[in-house]
Amino acid sequence: MRIALSQMAAGTSPAENLAAIAAQTERAAHQGADVVVFPEAAMARFGIPLGPVAEPLDGPWASEVRSAARRAGLLVVAGMFTPAPDGRVRNTLLITGRGIDTHYDKLHLFDAFGFAESATVAPGGRAVTAELDGVGLGFATCYDVRFPELFTRLADLGARVVLLPASWGAGPGKREQWELLVRARALDATCWVAACGQADPATVGPPPGTTAPTGIGHSMVVSPLGEIRARLGTGPGLLIAEIDPEETDSARATVPVLANRRPDVL
Repeated sequence: MRIALSQMAAGTSPAENLAAIAAQTERAAHQGADVVVFPEAAMARFGIPLGPVAEPLDGPWASEVRSAARRAGLLVVAGMFTPAPDGRVRNTLLITGRGIDTHYDKLHLFDAFGFAESATVAPGGRAVTAELDGVGLGFATCYDVRFPELFTRLADLGARVVLLPASWGAGPGKREQWELLVRARALDATCWVAACGQADPATVGPPPGTTAPTGIGHSMVVSPLGEIRARLGTGPGLLIAEIDPEETDSARATVPVLANRRPDVL
């Protein structure tokens, strides 16, 4: 399976970000990708009011992403915002293409480091997997990476690859935490983790002037044994990585942490 990670620096305009997604989806297809993953908040970056940009999953923004996926023949995973019943929004991954059309609403909200995502975002309530060409895919978003039980749950549901869009907050030690956590979750679930972050906005223009998490880059593809197989720096880029899902099976035979768990005790 060939996975593309499109590390973009999303702006505040959903229309402009949509155009970038369509162009990068076509580019990924030309490079033979089966899946292209965009960051969390690809629809519009954090640091602006989210309610006015949120659209339902059958709205025009999501419909155009579906059209781009259909034209390119890829599975597209892109972060957007959808309305929640209580007046907040949901932080949603649209997962569409190649016969798949589903979504994942972020379970764990980023109420940490002085930021309160839950003030404007409502949490999801289900783990989500899908199957592409016989390979189980699981989905998680950004702060979810700090919760190993989600990744082991996805493995129990059949995931051999977890796709992890993010818009990681900057700060002392945060890049190191990002790498450590992505690698640790790959080891916890003995599965591939393809983590696509927002690029550092300072690499494309003036900083946005917000304390919201707008990205640090450093997207990466990590093997089921925690090895970084491919990675990007801080700026925008398209990373293409070839992964072998059978390595998941091999890793689980070598280090059977999923089988060796003690549910009778823990």
